[in-house]
Amino acid sequence: MRTYGQYCALARGLDLVGDRWTLLIVRELISLGPSRYADLHRGLPGIATNLLATRLREMEASGLVSRTELPRPANATVFALTERGAALEGVVREFVKWGAPLMSPPAPDVSFRAHWLLIPLRGLCRDNRPDAPAQVVRVGSAGDGCDITADVGMIRVAPSAPSVAPDAIVDGDPGDLVALFTGRLPIPAADAAGMITGNVDAVRRVVGGMPANMIGASA
Repeated sequence: MRTYGQYCALARGLDLVGDRWTLLIVRELISLGPSRYADLHRGLPGIATNLLATRLREMEASGLVSRTELPRPANATVFALTERGAALEGVVREFVKWGAPLMSPPAPDVSFRAHWLLIPLRGLCRDNRPDAPAQVVRVGSAGDGCDITADVGMIRVAPSAPSVAPDAIVDGDPGDLVALFTGRLPIPAADAAGMITGNVDAVRRVVGGMPANMIGASA
């Protein structure tokens, strides 16, 4: 492991997470939970397979990631954040806020995964109708997205689950998704553009009320 060789908490922390791709691996494990190598590779377009393997080994040696061999019938290796690794969520969340002003409309050649919105959506969404029955709004698809659950005044954002039947689905251009949840794209305009399927009132319930600088996504 390369080191800055400085007796400073920031330098010591960067010794562990300052290498290219490391914090994006943390993002994936925060967003998706325990994941197989193939799931991580799919969520990190552009990373070489050998580099992902190297980073995971380094993070495991540093106590940030654990590796578990699941028995049959799963018969798979799963990576997860340790307690120490999970403590980076606050760092990642603050970095998302800091990077939010850089979220100009995306160029055609940049990658996007809908589940990358999970962390910022946890800060952006709120339950605007706490007295109503629970509702679920899906951003993206069942295979790659986030399910926003509004219930009794609380918001929960989790990876999309195929077993969940959402009340509404929001999907479309990445820049438009960011604009919708930051209030720069009105809900009627998003609906007219075909971005919303299902109950538009469910979308109104969770969109709005949070500052625009909460949004961000990595690529």
